[in-house]
Amino acid sequence: MKSTSWVVLELSSTQLTDLHKSPHIAVVLNITTDHLDWHKDREEYLEAKTQIIRHQKSNDIAVLAYDYEDVRGFLKLTRGKVFYFSNAQKVNGSYVKDGRILLEVRNKKIEIGRAEKLLLKGRHNWENVCAAVCASYLVGASIDSIKETVFSFKGLEHRLELVGEVGGVKFYNDSFSTNPQTTIAAIKSFSEPITLILGGSDKGLNYDEMAREITKSTVLNSIIIGDISKKIKRSLQKSGYKQNITELGYPKTKKIIEEAVKVTPKGGIVLLSPAAASFDMFKDYKDRGNQFKEAVKVL
Repeated sequence: MKSTSWVVLELSSTQLTDLHKSPHIAVVLNITTDHLDWHKDREEYLEAKTQIIRHQKSNDIAVLAYDYEDVRGFLKLTRGKVFYFSNAQKVNGSYVKDGRILLEVRNKKIEIGRAEKLLLKGRHNWENVCAAVCASYLVGASIDSIKETVFSFKGLEHRLELVGEVGGVKFYNDSFSTNPQTTIAAIKSFSEPITLILGGSDKGLNYDEMAREITKSTVLNSIIIGDISKKIKRSLQKSGYKQNITELGYPKTKKIIEEAVKVTPKGGIVLLSPAAASFDMFKDYKDRGNQFKEAVKVL
């Protein structure tokens, strides 16, 4: 790494809590509710997130998710220049309009390409791409390199990662999903029938909204594991979910996959998107995802 190299850091709320310096460029994505086993409430969690822009100077830059009121509110907290990204609105920054990813900054309007040609699944990833397009352009990346990168990027391990297809059923590893909102985004990424594997250790989160979204979705089977299995089941029942619910407790991953294969129709999806931390049954989310992938490989 050179002194002129750009470093990209992902900072959690716990890392930001006592931060007294903000980066030159801060990108704030949609803020969901998380880590309530660490923070006393959502307000404290949100306050920790604001540290990423609170200490910016006038020559710094904030790139904010326009579609979320909490994040738009960060505008008042930074002294830096503000740009936005959006899935729904024309903004000073990058946005999606009529299926096209556009960049509009500094009196320039540039089409990056069609969102449907991205290799990443899910409309939530359109937002993520817009954030990356805007931030990378502001640090000097060329339009050609931006286009090449966003349309060749296949995603990261454990994030809606296609593991394989067996017997006409596709298996996706989304073990990085450790809160309800990320699981909501995952299930909205598919139109096929879904067998959803949920559960893990408790972070003090509420699962009612997720349950309502599952009830409206193509999830035909919910396989629930770990410490919060009963909590998730209560939320699903409260939401009026009429599809199959299977509680497995603390099984080996092989048993989870066997159950999923049994109930998933040909043309369907088996989706590991737990909406919870992994520490009740696994070392971490990587271990959880790797065990899932190994179990699929031996089918």
